[in-house]
Amino acid sequence: MATDEFVLRPITADDAELDHGALMETRDYLRLWEQSSWPEDDFTVEANREDLRGLEQRHAEHRAFTFTVLDPSGTECRGCVYIFPTTAKFLARSTVTAVGDDDWSQVDAVVYFWVRLAQLRLGMDARLLHALRSWFAVEWRFTNAVYVTNEQFRQQVELLESTGLQLKFELVEPGKPGTYLAFG
Repeated sequence: MATDEFVLRPITADDAELDHGALMETRDYLRLWEQSSWPEDDFTVEANREDLRGLEQRHAEHRAFTFTVLDPSGTECRGCVYIFPTTAKFLARSTVTAVGDDDWSQVDAVVYFWVRLAQLRLGMDARLLHALRSWFAVEWRFTNAVYVTNEQFRQQVELLESTGLQLKFELVEPGKPGTYLAFG
């Protein structure tokens, strides 16, 4: 997907340096989003490259899809988008509670995304979300994708609420504090 502001393409291990810069700039928000200490202050480009190899393999095997969000010239990472089936291992281990009458088995995809801190301050997260919703509906033909964030990442919760998306599910991942909220 490409807009005037960003390009999404499958992430590869070769993106490690650009991705690392975005991760480290945004690490405080990512720790809220992940509900962990990742990325650690001493997280290296090489450690990131290893993580990206796993994401690249998962993408190639069609188990989950990870896209890097780049500026149009491809010289700056502006964030990431992760697309999972509801059957992904970490989701299968999670406790999923419907907030209303929605059925988890009817969800087309579970989407997580983050935006680099400098871009977050410019409101790019809202524009990315808008583009994702259109892209998934038109290109992927999803009719029931959900967008997930942790309840403690208030900025992203407020963004999702402000777009007219409704809270559909609450997810509790084993070993992680807080609840993840899925909006659709």
